[in-house]
Amino acid sequence: MLTDEKQSQAIDADSDGRPHAVVIGSGFGGLAAAARLGARGYRVTVLEKLDAPGGRAYVFRDKGFIYDSGPTIVTAPWLLEELWEMCGKRLAEDIELKSLEPFYDVRFDDGSVFTYGGDQERMQAEIAKFSPADVPRFQKFMARSKAIYDYGFAVLAYRHFSSIKTMLAALPKILMLGGHRTVFQLVSSFIKHPKLRIALSLHPLLIGGNPYSVTAMYCLINHMEKQWGVHFVMGGTGELVKGMVGLIQGQGNTVRCNSEVSEILIEENRAVGVALKGGETIAADIVVSNADAPWTYDKLIGKRKRRRWTSGKIRRTRYSMGLFVWYFGTDKKFDDVRHHSMILGPRYKGLLTDIFHKKKLSPDFSLYLHRPTATDPGLAPPGCDSFYALVPVPHLDANVDWETEGEKMRLRVERRLEETVMPGLGAHLVSSRFVTPKDFETRLNSYKGAGFGPEPVIWQSAWFRPHNRSEEIDRLYMVGASTHPGAGIPGVVASAMVLDQVIPHAQELV
Repeated sequence: MLTDEKQSQAIDADSDGRPHAVVIGSGFGGLAAAARLGARGYRVTVLEKLDAPGGRAYVFRDKGFIYDSGPTIVTAPWLLEELWEMCGKRLAEDIELKSLEPFYDVRFDDGSVFTYGGDQERMQAEIAKFSPADVPRFQKFMARSKAIYDYGFAVLAYRHFSSIKTMLAALPKILMLGGHRTVFQLVSSFIKHPKLRIALSLHPLLIGGNPYSVTAMYCLINHMEKQWGVHFVMGGTGELVKGMVGLIQGQGNTVRCNSEVSEILIEENRAVGVALKGGETIAADIVVSNADAPWTYDKLIGKRKRRRWTSGKIRRTRYSMGLFVWYFGTDKKFDDVRHHSMILGPRYKGLLTDIFHKKKLSPDFSLYLHRPTATDPGLAPPGCDSFYALVPVPHLDANVDWETEGEKMRLRVERRLEETVMPGLGAHLVSSRFVTPKDFETRLNSYKGAGFGPEPVIWQSAWFRPHNRSEEIDRLYMVGASTHPGAGIPGVVASAMVLDQVIPHAQELV
């Protein structure tokens, strides 16, 4: 309930005649939701805890190097084009997307490399390098990937799973497509060579899933990449954040930074505004949370009795892995390193078991290496290179003391890169910082420091995931990685599209 003091402090929600929507968090999902709400007639205020927008896509600078802290790949640019068009703009006027071909290298521990791309003739040649017999099987797998995409994303990603009946109606087609299998199982039903099975099943790790656990519906990513390519935002992903903020401000709406929400205010089981740390309250007709859904329910709606998302259920939920990310700049260019590289350790399944199930920080690891200056040299000083190395690690249930283990991990990553693709790296470092799962918890309010919210296993997907329209509080809505359809730029932008189905049009609230 709003106290008299809170009511006296609340900002008038009808100050310009439009119903007021408050969006908590300025990740891609929150910004996309805000822009869509503005286009639908709402007055919108986006509230961001950090000193700049972006959430996991925050940008920081050091010594002339520009680092995108989070997402680096755009795989479905038409989703962004649709958002810009809804706001009466053209994406190309604000954002320059560069298509990459090939997409990335997958480097195995023995030094062999599989180069992954969208050109199917080249892909078949790469397959043949490892296993000529798998070439026709690969073609069949890609046909299945397309069928999964045509239903799993083109249909289900935009469907609001408010009722179990919606899930039950979708289940026969999901099972027919192999959704009861895991990604690795489905890939292996087509592909026989062990290295190719790994190369073609890595994709769920990009959205927080274990290929040995998540539903095979995520094989849709293989087709999505083939169909629309892998793109990079020139100037860095931060330019996409900047462009989305521009859409919101162009509608006469507001993005406020250094404005952390401490509580969602509720009257008669309806969200009526938010309270900020420091005491300010802001009234709203609707509240959209781009914060982690488990964090929203456990931390922002107080100790209210909850029907579904109780503290116990939130604790029992399976979460994605944590992330150790090292951002670094060098005073020389490493021209042999591709824009995107996967550098694998000696184990695959065993390592993933340690991360996702045993919650154990292993001595071996695999990593994703991002070199944006391979495409956009302007992200570093002349003659220099900008990088980040991302290592999947257990989330905070592992009870790792990252205060002491962080620098040890950074040194291990540096040595691994020197041994593989960046000889002499240590002598050329001029900029360096890293983040750990603890930073995800304290800085990004990520539950258990997980990088992508609840893990996208089948019983935590669609209806089983936190709903886009809250099951607990009226006029409270969820957007972003921890709600339907899930993580990744396409997923979180699609989650904002789902809100169009469940949030009333502005004129209905006037």
